Amino acid sequence: MRAVRTVGALRAALAPQRRAGARVGLVPTMGALHDGHVRLVSRMVGECDVAVVSIFVNPLQFAPGEDFATYPRDLDADVALLDRLGVDVVFCPEADFAPALVTVRVGALGGVLDGVSRPGHFDGVATIVTKLLNAVQPQRAYFGEKDYQQLVVLRAVATDLAVPVEIVTCPTVRDADGLALSSRNAYLSPSQRAAAVALPESLRHVAGSWAGDADAARDALRRRLERAPGVRLDYAEVCDPETLEPLEGVVEGPAQALVAAYVGTTRLIDNIRLEPRPVERHRSSAED
Repeated sequence: MRAVRTVGALRAALAPQRRAGARVGLVPTMGALHDGHVRLVSRMVGECDVAVVSIFVNPLQFAPGEDFATYPRDLDADVALLDRLGVDVVFCPEADFAPALVTVRVGALGGVLDGVSRPGHFDGVATIVTKLLNAVQPQRAYFGEKDYQQLVVLRAVATDLAVPVEIVTCPTVRDADGLALSSRNAYLSPSQRAAAVALPESLRHVAGSWAGDADAARDALRRRLERAPGVRLDYAEVCDPETLEPLEGVVEGPAQALVAAYVGTTRLIDNIRLEPRPVERHRSSAED
């Protein structure tokens, strides 16, 4: 495995494989790797000829007062883990990888849900991921469903900017109690960790009772989280899975329930797909 710091060194490391027609995969990360990252990386290693992982704590996606300075970092441990997983190249750029002048703006998709609480966040994500895609030029880039809005934004970036990459979606990885794995879980005290389970439990409850009524599901989700001890709700929404537009009334197709909440000072997000239930077929009395 090679660890490189500059775009020039990255391209030089990939040039022989690219000339040979190898399929290149990319998993962009901010480090502090956990089992969710391991699943993404393992899938990439199994599906691609050359596996690339980037580690860059992106300053553009943090607003003033957020946790950029304290975000978990353990580069040596991360690189050692990636080596064991069979990664070919780890790209760990310096701070000046974040552009100073030219950025990507994602428009309406970045102004809802997390974008309300974190203005400019998705512009920062889209800018750095676009730069990573241009630097690595992978055929496939792998992202987890836990960051669902990010996934929708990056699909739009690839489509609207004609980036020749397949955005591969991987299911959310959860702990035994259902909490979605996140690097920020390290901030939680034991009591906060127990309180945080209210997020996946509330989502599972709404999914289990889903009958197509978006308003009822949204209200139930909000009520459960507003009553949950130790949880301060940011938002709970039921949206169209593709456009993230809030749904109203009874809907026939799938929906996405998304939540964000603070547990202590730690902001957590989670989501779940609400699938239409199959229509039961009843035999007519003539057939009985």
